[in-house]
Amino acid sequence: MRSVVYEAAARFSVCEVPDPTPGVGEVRIKVDQVGLCGTDVHIHHGDFNAVFPLTPGHEVVGTIDQLGKGVDTFVVGEQVTVNPNVPCGRCSYCRSGRLVQCENPQGYGTNIPGFFSEFIAVPAQQVFSVEGLPRDTAVFTEPAACAMHGLELLGLRPGSSALVLGSGPTGLLLAQMLATGGAASVTVASPKPAQLATAASLGADHVIPIGQDDADANLEVLRDGSPTGDGYDYVIEATGATTVGNLCVPLARDGGTVLIYGVTRADEILSYHPFDLLRREITIKGSFAEMTSFGAAIAALRTGRVKTDGIITHRFGLDRYGDALARMQQGDDVHKIVIDTAPPSAARGPNP
Repeated sequence: MRSVVYEAAARFSVCEVPDPTPGVGEVRIKVDQVGLCGTDVHIHHGDFNAVFPLTPGHEVVGTIDQLGKGVDTFVVGEQVTVNPNVPCGRCSYCRSGRLVQCENPQGYGTNIPGFFSEFIAVPAQQVFSVEGLPRDTAVFTEPAACAMHGLELLGLRPGSSALVLGSGPTGLLLAQMLATGGAASVTVASPKPAQLATAASLGADHVIPIGQDDADANLEVLRDGSPTGDGYDYVIEATGATTVGNLCVPLARDGGTVLIYGVTRADEILSYHPFDLLRREITIKGSFAEMTSFGAAIAALRTGRVKTDGIITHRFGLDRYGDALARMQQGDDVHKIVIDTAPPSAARGPNP
């Protein structure tokens, strides 16, 4: 089978590797498509705790084509997705039910082989049925689960206002969850007009275009655009850019909450005034990854509470993984890229 294999950071090839065989308690999945994520760019550069050699990819939809011994919860031909985050189950955090804080987590596509392959074999306990969902919706299960975990952490107050800084796929998924989770007003801000148009079509109450670098101007336009004119009850940083992250505390209302959701490099630093937090009782939270939010995310996708219409903008075949990675980092017209694992002659969808 064909698979993307990294020898080291920034050194990869699409090559032939042995087909996997499901072991006891595992299923083999014929991969249909995999979402390309901003985290994959970090991994390409050796960040995000990447361990090489590695096959990346953590947003998958496919169909079961083999059942390992002892598996009776799925059937061959069933459309499924996989939770890529695996707690160790042994550390003090896991044993007290705090799985996201696991000291020794494994992640498909991060430190164990991921999903940019034609076939994968994984434990059945990590597999979730998405039978009946369109593939272009089911492929968003993992990012939707991460967004769901962010919503769970916020403990949203009904009638509140929320600002999502960033219009990437997970930012738009989280914006919808905020709206259905009790926020009276959800604003999405971004320097990318096409993505803001998608945010509006998916139900954002307000969209605000901002510049790339002018922090003072952005701060003024965002504060003036808030429902009360003095900021937002919840401010979510969903870009991973420190210039944007530094706007969050000033944009939070007194008693408000800031959620750091976007992925930065490990050496980057945000700045804020401790007295500002003290005086205004601002809460800062982080949302790293999910461990237990897949079921809730699938339910939201099935009911249409969370929609994915218009987010996929580009498709590439598996053999063009390098082109997809380069395209993701170019231009404002790129939103979500999907890698189709079918052979080149059978690849679906428009070429970018």
